[in-house]
Amino acid sequence: MADITYKTIIKDAGDELLIATTSSNYSLILDTKSDRRSAPTPVELLLVAVAGCTAVDVVSIMEKKRQTITDYRVEITGERRAEHPRSFTKMHIHHIVYGHDVSEQALAHAIELSDTKYCSVAATVRPTVEITTTYEIHENAAE
Repeated sequence: MADITYKTIIKDAGDELLIATTSSNYSLILDTKSDRRSAPTPVELLLVAVAGCTAVDVVSIMEKKRQTITDYRVEITGERRAEHPRSFTKMHIHHIVYGHDVSEQALAHAIELSDTKYCSVAATVRPTVEITTTYEIHENAAE
């Protein structure tokens, strides 16, 4: 199978604002001026990419396992080096699942599959970033 190429274009909009246009032709603004905070920074988007990638995997796998999930979210934290380049050294992903009779074994397996097999974003950063994961399951009252 041939490799897939993605192309994103970044345009300087002035005053430390950037406009990104993705391969799928979506645009978003990035803000690198720390005191303005009008849009996410590239560093924040890296965390979004890692969390979003694993979230979509986990939801899909849990659906295939016929688990009843009523609400799901991922919280991600990242630690960066103090000196330049201020690269991430650690990321922690915490999965929070609400549902009915959600199997802890099924969730742990879904997270493991995302972590070791499916999440391409995590696989890309993992050689230089220590990624850890945890989860919690909350039982919803029967409807």
